[in-house]
Amino acid sequence: MSVPTLSDRALGRALLDRQLLLRRAQMPVMSAIEHLLGLQGQATLPPYYGLWSRLCGFDQHELARTLLEREAVRLRLMRGTVHLVSATDAVRLRPLMQVVGERGHNGAFRSRMGNADPSLLATIVRQSLDEAPLTARELGARLVERGVGEDAAALGNAATVYVPLVQVPPRGIWGTGGQARYATLEGWTGRGLDSRPSIDRLVLRYLAAFGPATAMDVQSWSGLTKLGAVLERLRGQLVSFCDERGRELFDLPDAPRPDPRTPAPPRFLGQFDNVLLSHADRRRIIAEGLSLDAALTQGRDRRRFVNHLLIDGSLRASWWLERDTRRRAVLVIRPFARLTDTEREHVYAEGMRMVEFAAADAERRELRFETPPRG
Repeated sequence: MSVPTLSDRALGRALLDRQLLLRRAQMPVMSAIEHLLGLQGQATLPPYYGLWSRLCGFDQHELARTLLEREAVRLRLMRGTVHLVSATDAVRLRPLMQVVGERGHNGAFRSRMGNADPSLLATIVRQSLDEAPLTARELGARLVERGVGEDAAALGNAATVYVPLVQVPPRGIWGTGGQARYATLEGWTGRGLDSRPSIDRLVLRYLAAFGPATAMDVQSWSGLTKLGAVLERLRGQLVSFCDERGRELFDLPDAPRPDPRTPAPPRFLGQFDNVLLSHADRRRIIAEGLSLDAALTQGRDRRRFVNHLLIDGSLRASWWLERDTRRRAVLVIRPFARLTDTEREHVYAEGMRMVEFAAADAERRELRFETPPRG
């Protein structure tokens, strides 16, 4: 029996649908966060932009409320990067991602850790955070003072790896700033870590949010390894396809796989949105020949964060906000290549809605297209 083949475009439409980007969803904020298995949250604003593009009537203050009331938290998870997730998912996911955090820490800091004892380090970190939230630098200094090691930067990073820590507000709250200060996940949420976290359940949830996918795709999203064996164990619950290059894809039987001809509206995403980073082969959403690194950094400089724009279901431009005064906000779009007149019209309409959301306090809100780079 032959296995059906899914084109890159078909895979892209399935991804957009599951990521709530093909059409905005009528869904509570917490339900969306859990469906998406979290939102990339290295910076404060991307989760807000990402949910605005995914949910009908999204209210940024509702997302802020979930953080302030400890229903959602920000911590290092998939790929060792900061994600905004529900507190429920945090205690399930953090034990599974321990090995990912340790691998990343050792790759960067092993030679600087000396003979530091992780158990002693964890004990001192927990004691220190019983008093008040601290920054990683402050934790590193405490650990040096207590004789755990000599390199405060390495020890501060280790603190976020060997103890489950969350970034506490005002970090991550719309309209505020400040350094990342940490509390223990258990102390902040009042929840204990899942003692028997299920990797099978995690993979099934990944497929619901990002599938159809290969084992390498799940590994790219999570940072975990050897997930082929997990998919083999789950094979009886799944259906199989092939991509255009003959690789086997796994999926949930009843998951949506829209017609590849389904229109995909422009979507303004934050920096490093997971929809761009969660597959080993990203051709379902990034055109072949386009350098992801170049695309993710185009337009970046010291003055601004650069965000990303999907057009017809593909990464096609970067965007950012310029504020010369509090009275004027300009949303700047830099396409990677020339847009058609119809594409510009649709992007302009959605862009004006975005700048009204992102710069609601500005008296004047404008949009500007920059000239695509040559070549």
